[in-house]
Amino acid sequence: MKKKIVILIPCLNEELTIGSVISEFRKKIPGSDIYVYDNNSDDDSEKIAKKNGAKVIKILNRGKGNVVRRMFSDQIEGEFFILIDGDNTYDIKEVNNMIKMMSEENLDMLVGSRKHNKSSAYRAGHIFGNLFFSKLVGIIFGNKIVDLFSGFRVFSKRFIKTFPLNSRGFEIEAELTIHALEQRFSIAEYECLYNPRKEGSSSKLSTFKDGIKILKLILVLIKDERPLMFFSTLGLFFVFLSLYVGVPIILEFYDTGLVERLPSAILSGFIMVLGFLSFFSGLVLDVIKKMRFENKRLNYLLFKD
Repeated sequence: MKKKIVILIPCLNEELTIGSVISEFRKKIPGSDIYVYDNNSDDDSEKIAKKNGAKVIKILNRGKGNVVRRMFSDQIEGEFFILIDGDNTYDIKEVNNMIKMMSEENLDMLVGSRKHNKSSAYRAGHIFGNLFFSKLVGIIFGNKIVDLFSGFRVFSKRFIKTFPLNSRGFEIEAELTIHALEQRFSIAEYECLYNPRKEGSSSKLSTFKDGIKILKLILVLIKDERPLMFFSTLGLFFVFLSLYVGVPIILEFYDTGLVERLPSAILSGFIMVLGFLSFFSGLVLDVIKKMRFENKRLNYLLFKD
């Protein structure tokens, strides 16, 4: 029995490329349902998407995370959901093999890992940022995904209907990956060609602004999903800082019998207390995190089509 495929395309001012993306999917996966979620575009993206036969849904609040939240919450029937950007940079010639891999290996998420053969496809800052954040996430959550920020992914219905999305912007890809790693879902990567943007089309991603947002998100997720590690590290920092301030005062006391720097001694003691409080906070939050993990896991396991 042929599986029903749904194509989800977030779109913001992509009038030059959105038609080509829709047409390519019509050729590759005939009979699929194609939804374009227009993020309040200022150009003719919506008109072109409708002309090419896609179902268009308007999202007024700007931000890719806001768009994906609506995508995942809408009652759309399908067995596999393909999420892809509307900028026509991802080569989808292998999309049917990706769907086959999803089915045969019973995957929850398959990431289109980008490979480029033209330097203009990738900005240097994006290459460094992707490498840095992918390594950071790999160290903390498990090194299963090389391309952390790929905008081309295939999901099972169970994944998208049990995903607790929080992001508002481009950091959504990082959240999707970390959620899958943290929940130990069945995930994999499939190499795909990444092309330069069409002349006249511009990226909506800001290297530094969105990079800061992504770093902030990853730190928040480390705090939420690895609280013992996060707060133990913070606690050790406070302990060493306290010793740095306090040890000279203790040595001075042994030499003179006096505490001449009383404010520094009080500060050292206060910082040491903060260190122990951080550690015990991590212990308590780790128990809460395990309960949250079990609840998310149960939601996933109890999901029924």
